[in-house]
Formats: sequence, structure tokens, C-alpha cells
Amino acid sequence: MSSPEPIALPNPPNDGITSLQYIDNNNSSSQQLLASTSWDGALRLHDTFAKTHVLTHVMECGPLLSMTSSASSSSNKVFTGGIDGSIRQFDIATSTPSLIGMHGANSSNNNSDDNKKVACSALSAIHDSSSLIASAGWDAKFHLWDVRSSNKHQPVITLDLPGKAFGMDTSLDGTKVVVATSGRQNCFIDVRSSSLSVTNNNDKENSQQPPIANMILQRDSSLKYQTRCIKFFPSTQGIAIGSIEGRVAIEYLTELGISNNNKKKYAFKCHRVNDTIYPVNDIAFHPTHGTFATGGADGTVVTWDGNSKKKLASLAKLPTSIACLAFNRDGTELAMASSYTFEEGERDHPREEIYVREVLEGEVKPKVVAK
Repeated sequence: MSSPEPIALPNPPNDGITSLQYIDNNNSSSQQLLASTSWDGALRLHDTFAKTHVLTHVMECGPLLSMTSSASSSSNKVFTGGIDGSIRQFDIATSTPSLIGMHGANSSNNNSDDNKKVACSALSAIHDSSSLIASAGWDAKFHLWDVRSSNKHQPVITLDLPGKAFGMDTSLDGTKVVVATSGRQNCFIDVRSSSLSVTNNNDKENSQQPPIANMILQRDSSLKYQTRCIKFFPSTQGIAIGSIEGRVAIEYLTELGISNNNKKKYAFKCHRVNDTIYPVNDIAFHPTHGTFATGGADGTVVTWDGNSKKKLASLAKLPTSIACLAFNRDGTELAMASSYTFEEGERDHPREEIYVREVLEGEVKPKVVAK
């Protein structure tokens, strides 16, 4: 079977693309929404079924560095993180934005250069909750936000991080968050959201108990150079880390009492052309098979079977760096942001594009390991 051609979506971002995410909406069988953010400050939505542009909304906070969507399949909310430190909610149904909160909210310095130091560089939804959003920033803070809280613009949890946040992910069971920071640190946070209700003695109304979050592990990355991306396995058994040195590390979480089935951590080289080494900009796990794709600054996407330590497929090279990746809900489609990530400094480069491509079973199905 011939390899599927990637299709460029219309009206792409005008500046560097920072995130891609499919919106998990079970209520629609006729539309598949893909959200993107970029350095031009806009949130964009495309329908990848129809290959059409749905909307562009400028979030009025400068460049957007991060994005997530509600973990609830019945929700039409997207959350963005800005270079000004803001976390904003966008209601797709009404095209209405609202402010959730700010990193660096207690800072009295209004200097625009200093404001960039509090940028919200990572966002992730807590998967067993319809209302909890985690954020991490260049201010070395982790915040947990309850978007339904009556205490507007205040996080329900704040934790100190050992450095700037470069990447973050939440486990599919909704109990753990991992944040990769400067200094090659990986921080694991245990999150418990309570479904129990308590009675307010003043108004006799029931309200949910606040969530609990604690830093349960901080350890060095096994990679020697700066982390670009970090993702939990779908099983929460371990993590995959990508670095600027064209390497991916597979690590396990035995310190947290999670079995590794006698597997050992390892790392492998990727996204290298002869003697030129390119950063690994993003990792996306396949939702069905648990294999994963890496996107590199060499403009290629490669799929891997982490269990058998095997390369599965190399997809056709795109015009410039792969800035970010996303699989759709059933893993039959892959979205790829072709967007120069300045690994070679300021220079002329191809324009930003968002491509979608059909995924073949053989490109993501695990290898059969001979016994």
C-alpha cells in the first residue's frame, strides 16, 4: 500500500506553531476539530474531516506558548497559556474567551520584558476531572486551577518547581503530573481530586472538597541535554523524554511503586542526518497501540515501538521543523505542525503549515517480539 499524502490545512498560523490538540467531542460525528496555537497570539480551529478552517481568535495576550482542552468529552472548552503568564478559557460554542488566572500574578513589575519571565509554558488537563487544569511556567511555579471555582483567578494549588518549565503531561488515570524543568529536572506531582461533598454551615449547600497535590518525586533526566518534551506512557508505567540532542529516553517509575515488568530504562538516537543533530521537538503516543511518534527539527516524523525498542516507520519529510504532533481520538489520523523552531537561528524558512495524514496500521502497530 502506498504511503498516504499529508494534506495542508487552509489558513495556517502566521508565526511559529506551539501546540496542536484534537478536541475530544463525542457529540459530533460530522466534525473533527483540531486546535492550534502560535506565536502570532491566535487560537485556530480546523475541521480535519472537511479540511476546512473553522475560526481564528486572537487571545489578546501576546504569543501563545501552550494549550489544552477539557478532559470531558462533552465540553467545548480550550485553554491557552500566554507569554504574559495568562491562562485563558475559550468557549468554542460561543467564541467567548475568559481569564482563568495568571502566572506571576503577585508581581508588581509591569515591564514587558520581565513579564515574559512568567510565561505559561505548559498546560494540561487532569484526565479524571472536567474542571481541573494544570499549568507550569517560566516563573518556576506549578498551579492547579478549578475552572468552576467561585474564587476567580486564584489557583487551588501552587507548588514551587526547581526551574523554568519546559514541558508537562498528565497521566491518563488523572492522578499524576510530570513537569520537565531547566537543569534537567523531572518533577512528579500526585493529584487527587475529591468527588466527596461537604456541607457549608453558612448556606447549607454542598460543595466539592478541594483537590490535593504534592510533589512526590524529583529526579535528574537520564539525558545529558535540555529537555524539549516529556510524555507519560498511556499505561502510566513510565515516561518518554525528548531532548535537544536528538535523543529519546524511556524511563520507568519504580520509585513510585509502579511496576516496570523488569524493563530497564534506555535511550536512543534519532532525528540525525549524517553528523547533524536535530532536536526532538515533540512526542505523541498512539491512543490504541501505545507506540509513539517523534517529531524532529529535521522535518521528519518517525514512529517507534518502545517495548521492543524498534523503529516502525519514517514518514515523508516536511518542508521544515516538526514543532508539534497530535493523534486523533482513535489514532487513525496524525496532525503535524511544520514550523521552523529556530534551531539554526534567525534565517529565511518555509511558511508555517499544519498537515494532517491518515495513519496506516503498520506504521503504529507494535512489533511481534519472538520468544
